[in-house]
Amino acid sequence: FEMDADISHDPNEIKNLIKLLIEQKYDVAIGSRYLEGISVVNWPLSRIFLSYFANIYVRGIIRMKIKDSTSGVVWYTFKALLSLDLNNIKFNGYAFQIEMKFKLWKKNFKLKEHQIVFVNRISGKSKMDKNIILEAIIGVVKLKLDSLLKKWINFS
Repeated sequence: FEMDADISHDPNEIKNLIKLLIEQKYDVAIGSRYLEGISVVNWPLSRIFLSYFANIYVRGIIRMKIKDSTSGVVWYTFKALLSLDLNNIKFNGYAFQIEMKFKLWKKNFKLKEHQIVFVNRISGKSKMDKNIILEAIIGVVKLKLDSLLKKWINFS
């Protein structure tokens, strides 16, 4: 399970995400800020734009249908996590969230989003900086190229 420790994600949503895994048999349950519009409270408009359009960029490049691939509230089944070589996760910033979801999606695990409301922290500071943004921009392209290369090698 992954969730921000600053209470930006409502802990009451945990039961809804668990239901997706247990009752509906999904492998990954994602708390989505963008499933039904934009559900973000007290974020600067610039941050909303960055996050929202980053997710459009991700969908455009890697074609994964997840609306909030950068979400920080995610439940994984044990089986899904065991299928990944966690030592082989390349990204450190927020891009690791995209990478985890993408690799599981490519392995045909079932991912499901559930609408949540994200409330900006009242204290502390975001880790977001230009290096994290650059890692994500380049990283998404690398994920796509790696995926195409693997597909091509397996096809040959």
